[in-house]
Amino acid sequence: MAARQRSHPPALARPPRTDHYVRGTLLLLLIWAWSAAALCAPHEHKQPVVLAPGYAPLEFTAPEPGSYGLPPMGAAADGDVLDSSGNEARLHDFIGDKPTVLSFIFTTCDDVNGCPLATYVMRSVQDALQADPLTANKARLVSFSFDPLFDTPDVIDAYGSQFRAQDFDWQFLTTEGAATLDPILSAYDQWVIRDYDANGDYMGTMSHILRVFLIDESRQIRNIYSTSFLHADTVANDVRSLLIEAQKNANTAAKTSR
Repeated sequence: MAARQRSHPPALARPPRTDHYVRGTLLLLLIWAWSAAALCAPHEHKQPVVLAPGYAPLEFTAPEPGSYGLPPMGAAADGDVLDSSGNEARLHDFIGDKPTVLSFIFTTCDDVNGCPLATYVMRSVQDALQADPLTANKARLVSFSFDPLFDTPDVIDAYGSQFRAQDFDWQFLTTEGAATLDPILSAYDQWVIRDYDANGDYMGTMSHILRVFLIDESRQIRNIYSTSFLHADTVANDVRSLLIEAQKNANTAAKTSR
């Protein structure tokens, strides 16, 4: 599945963002990545010169939630995972009961337009949804590591504590290892290439593409965001659109059952 750009009609104006907030969150993400990377093999990502659009104010007026469609793009895959407390679980335990934004990351990624962008946008989505009583507890974020060797439950818990609000449902997941991780990555078309030395030992570095998924209550993928199209304003409004759709479906079902 390829990421799709959606065209939206103009609607409600986007709340203003401050450069201070962008710089502060980005600095926190990069400090974490650089500190963690010092504990493992040096990362080969080069610092990009141009930041992704997700760090800047949206260049168009965000569309009004519910004013556009988000056709299903396929079923969200399942698999064995570990939560941030080390408990065994299934990925479907964290998706399906409410709209979910799922991102694949690894905590030592120092490509500012890669995993740090995903976490920055997720944090901004969290703040936007939490600020509205109508959405504060009706959506979930899931950050799923594809580096189980370094990103143990303790590591992802410490990483998540830097960004997760106390009362918001943001889950951080990892796996036992490649045997359980790789089938999940394959099912989501999450491309990852691990780096190995001459002896065949994993060096702790990898190349990957950024993919963030919007998943509805029926575990259907409704959007896939790439680096160029990942922005908190549009993601948050997509979540709101799914909530509006679910409410309309519930109202229709209630009328039909009378």
